[in-house]
Amino acid sequence: MSALIYSQKIQKSFGAKRLFHRVTFGIENNDRVGIIGPNGSGKSTFLKILAGLEDVDEGTVTRRQRLRVAYVPQDTQFLADGTVGEMLHESARQAGLPMEEEQVRVYEVLGKVGFTDGSQQVSVLSGGWKKRLAIACALVQDPEVILLDEPTNHMDVEGLRWLAQFMVQALWAWVLVSHDRWFLEQTTNKMAELHSRYADGILVFPGSYSQFLEKREAFQDVQDQQVQALAGKVRREEAWLRRGPKARTTKAKYRVDTAKALQAELAETTTRLRRQDVSIDFVGSGRKTKQLIEVTGLSKSYDSRPIIHQLDMMVSPGRAVGIIGHNGSGKSTLLKLLAKELVSDQGMVKYAENLQLVYFDQNRAQLDPKLTLRQTLAESGDSVVYRGQVIHLVGWAKRFNFQAEQLDLPVGLLSGGEQARAVMARFMLQPADVLIVDEPTNDLDIPTRETLEESFKEFPGALLLVTHDRYMLEQVCTEFLGLDGQGSHGQFASYAQWESWLGRQQKESNPETNATRGGKGSPQGGKPKKLSYKEQREYDGMEQKILEAETVRDTCRGKVEERTVASDHLRLQEAYEVLKQAERDVERLYARWAVLEEKHQASSKG
Repeated sequence: MSALIYSQKIQKSFGAKRLFHRVTFGIENNDRVGIIGPNGSGKSTFLKILAGLEDVDEGTVTRRQRLRVAYVPQDTQFLADGTVGEMLHESARQAGLPMEEEQVRVYEVLGKVGFTDGSQQVSVLSGGWKKRLAIACALVQDPEVILLDEPTNHMDVEGLRWLAQFMVQALWAWVLVSHDRWFLEQTTNKMAELHSRYADGILVFPGSYSQFLEKREAFQDVQDQQVQALAGKVRREEAWLRRGPKARTTKAKYRVDTAKALQAELAETTTRLRRQDVSIDFVGSGRKTKQLIEVTGLSKSYDSRPIIHQLDMMVSPGRAVGIIGHNGSGKSTLLKLLAKELVSDQGMVKYAENLQLVYFDQNRAQLDPKLTLRQTLAESGDSVVYRGQVIHLVGWAKRFNFQAEQLDLPVGLLSGGEQARAVMARFMLQPADVLIVDEPTNDLDIPTRETLEESFKEFPGALLLVTHDRYMLEQVCTEFLGLDGQGSHGQFASYAQWESWLGRQQKESNPETNATRGGKGSPQGGKPKKLSYKEQREYDGMEQKILEAETVRDTCRGKVEERTVASDHLRLQEAYEVLKQAERDVERLYARWAVLEEKHQASSKG
C-alpha cells in the first residue's frame, strides 16, 4: 500500500546547526507512530515538514493527492474571549467544511473529546483541557492523518488515560512526538527515533515502545560489532602504511587510498556513535537518622475547599514516595508545605535537627532569566565544588550537555529542557537528606529522563516526587501517596492500587462533589442546556437517520467482502474508503444523539 506521506533523504539545518540529514520516512494507513529523540534533534521541525508547514533544505516530501492533514502544535493559541464552540467552528471553516456539515461535525467532536458545553469560555480552561480543544480543532477538519507535537504536555493522569484510549481507537493514521514513555507504550504500533548517531538520521521499527527498545539494543550491538571489525581493518592497514610501500605501483597507491578511506570512515562512525548523555548524580549528606520528617495532622484549604486534611506520614532515608493525583488535587501544595514554602492551616511538621532539604520547583523559580548560564551555575568564580572536588565550570557545564559558548547566554534565552538541566546542575551541588522534586521531567528528553531515574534510585536519602511521567514513578518510587483533591488521601504500594481507590472515591462522592473536583477548566461543571425548537425536530428524527446510516454501513461491509472486489486491490481500496466514511457517519450520528439526549432529559426535568 502506498504511503500517505513519504519523505525521502530530507535534510534540515538552522544556520550552522544541522538538525538531521538523509532521513527517509513514510506514513501509511493505520500507522500509530511515536517519534522520540534527544532535545535539539529536530523532532518538532520534522513534524512541521511532514505537515507541509516547513520546507526542507534537501530531499523530497510527497503526499497522497487531496490528502487531509491536521497538525496540533505544542502550544495552540486561542482567542482569550472566544468559546470552545467558536474555536471549533473557525477550524471547520478554515478546513473548507461545507456549511451543512459544519454544525453536525462540531457537535460530534465536542462529545468525542469530552466537552458538554460549546459555550464555555476558553480562558477558564486548564492546560489539559486546552490541549483537548486543540485536538478537537484538528478532528473537526475530518483528517486522514493527524500530526501531534507533545500532546501529553499539561495532561494530568485522567487526561493521559483519556488521550491514550482516544488515540488507540482513532480511525485515522497519526504521528506524535512525545517523551512520555507510558503513553508511547500504550498507544503506538511503530516507533521512530531521530538521532545523529544513526547513519540515516532515523531508526524505525514496528511495534510498541518496549519492543522498540529491545530492537534498538540489538541494532546497537550490531553497530558496535561492525565498529570493532572496522577498527581491526584500520589497525592492519595502519601497520602496512608504517612499513611503507616500496614501490609506487598502482596497487600500492590503491591500498594507501583504501587505508585513508577506512581511517576516515572509522573516525566518522566513532564520532557519530559517541554518546553524550547528561551526568546527574545527587549528593547525599550521609545522615543516619531514621526519621527525617514527621508529619502529624497536616491540613490545608483554599477558599474553604479542603485540599489536604489530617495527613500523617513519616519520611525516612531510602524511601522514595510518589505523590499522585489529578491536576488541582494538592500535590504541589503538599510539597511546598514540606519544603517550608507554605504554612499549613493545621497540624505539625517536625524536621530532624540540621536537616538538609533540597526543593526543585516546577516553575523554576530558582532561575533568574537575566543572569547568564555562567552566573547561574556558579555564583562566583569559574569553578564549582562537587563532592569535595573543585571542577572547572566548563567541565561542569559539559556534564549537562552545555557547550562552552552557551555560558555567557542569558538563562531566559535557553530552551525549556536546557533550563531544567541548569536547575539540576545547581541543586546537585547541595548535599541533601531529602529531595523534594516537583515535575522535574517538563521539557526533558527521554535519555535525560532515564539518567534522572538512575540518579533517583541511587540517592541514599529520601525522595518525594511529583511527576506526570507514570513510567518514571513506577521505576523510581517504592510507595505512593494518593490525593483526591477533596482532602482525602491514602498510601499505596503501587500506582494501580491508587487508581482503584480513586475510582471507588469518585463513585461514592455525590454529584456536587464531582462538580467541585472538576475545578478550573472542567467542562462538566454547568447544567446542560435544553433543546431548542430546531434541535427538538432533529432529535425526533435521529433514530431514523441512524437506522438509515447503519443500513448504508452494512451494505458497504458486504461490498468489501465480495469476491470480485476483494481480488482487485484498486476496487478493494476504493470500497474500503467508502466503508470508513460510512462508519464515521454512524459514529457521528450516535455522538450527536448523545448530546441531544442529554438536552432532552434536561428539557423533560424543566
